[in-house]
This record gives sequence, C-alpha cells and structure tokens, in this order.
Amino acid sequence: MALSNEQLERYSRHIILKDIGVKGQKKLLDAKVLIIGAGGLGAPAALYLAAAGVGTIGIADADTVDLSNLQRQVIHSTSDIGKPKVESAKESMLAINPDINVITYKEFIYSKNILDIIKDYDFVLDGTDNFPAKFLINDACVKAKIPFCHAGIIRFEGQLMTWVPDSNVPCYRCVFKEPPPKDAVPTCRQAGVIGAMAGIIGCLQAMEAIKYITGAGELLTGNLLIYDALSNDFRKAKIPKNKNCGICSDNPTVTELIDYEQPPCELNK
Repeated sequence: MALSNEQLERYSRHIILKDIGVKGQKKLLDAKVLIIGAGGLGAPAALYLAAAGVGTIGIADADTVDLSNLQRQVIHSTSDIGKPKVESAKESMLAINPDINVITYKEFIYSKNILDIIKDYDFVLDGTDNFPAKFLINDACVKAKIPFCHAGIIRFEGQLMTWVPDSNVPCYRCVFKEPPPKDAVPTCRQAGVIGAMAGIIGCLQAMEAIKYITGAGELLTGNLLIYDALSNDFRKAKIPKNKNCGICSDNPTVTELIDYEQPPCELNK
C-alpha cells in the first residue's frame, strides 16, 4: 500500500534516511509493539513510538495517574490526575499521531494473562519497576519467542538490554538469574530517580524497537548498556549467554511462568 500525501509529509524525516526510507516507514506502520508500564519508561517510549508511526501500540498498566508521577511520566498531565494511566497515555499518543491504533490493557500482568496479551505483538518493551514483573516478562517473551527490550532506572542510573529469539544471545535471566529477596533492592519510590533519566532510557527502548522493526543498525543483544548521569558515562558490558539459564537454555528448569509476588505484579510507578 502506498503512503498517503499526509503520511509522506508526516514521516518525511524518516523517509529521507537511507536506513529507513519508504520501505522502513511501511514496516513501522505495519508493526505492533507492546509497552508494559505507562510510567517513567513507558511514557517517553510510547510518545516516540506513536510519533514514529508504529501502526499498533499496546499499553498495559493498572494504575491511575497521581501527582508524584508527573516529575518523570511526561505522557500524563496535571489534568489527568485520577485518570487510568492507559487512558491518559492513549489520549496523548493519538493527539500526537491519529494515524495509529492504541490498544489499552487496564490490568495487572501475571502468569495467567501475559501470554494472551503479548502473543499478537512483534516487540515488547518492559517499562516496569519491580523484579517480579521483569522476570515474568522475560520468561513469557522467551517462552513465546517474542523479542523484547528490558530497562531499569534508579537514582541517576539506568540500564537496558535487548533479547531476540533464535539468536544465541542472553536473556534477562541469564544476567540476573532470579529475583533478589523482597525489599533487598529499593524501588524508585523508595530510592528516588531523576526524572530525565526515565526520558533517556525510555527513548533508548523506543529506538531498540524501531531498529528491530526496520532492520537499521545493531541491537543491544548480548550487551547491557549502563548509563551514569552524574558522570555522563555510557558503557556497554558484554554479557555471555548462560548455558544453564533457567528459561532460555536447552534444558530449562523454569517450565511454567512464575508469579514471584502476590497480588500480581505492580507496574511502573
């Protein structure tokens, strides 16, 4: 299908890029990306994926907007306080680009629903803020063979990595093995986070999705990208695949999806 005149104008800065072009923009328009968490990481990722013209964007979050969110969750406004985050996010995304389709999931993710939610998507972004959710997303995506980008932020630091199926690269569980004991690692709510950190790392997640869809450049597979805002230092740590990984090895020990906490995992606040 040919791009309309409006689409040619809207996406003109993509189209003139030799690594994107009309072909790449059509791939974006045909793509489906799921963002789990409409908080600090999901907010900038959702805005930029919407602006980029990703045709279908799913966004999952059970929370409502509160005042403390607005320091970093730029997809929401003061007038959205009390509104479900997925509704606020959808309104902002469609205001930027009515050319796309936004599907909302106002629910917690847990072992019984995650496979049904992710199954129709080409790429998943993990925008959550707790270890049980991150391990669940990793294990579900590995099990379903759906590529995803993990990210985490706290204080002045952020990290991300990408996994794709059938590529002999490490997954999140290869790196971190299993969740730490409850309350052993503080959350952003407990330790704080500089708001712009969410923008930096969330945008990098969006970039990973765009590169995967269009085939441009190299993904962060096999690497953990770490950013220290105070020193303004980016570094990539090479991560080997764990041959004994509980989920992505030839002999996995994690045979069923695990809810490490009850009630079901809270999404990024």
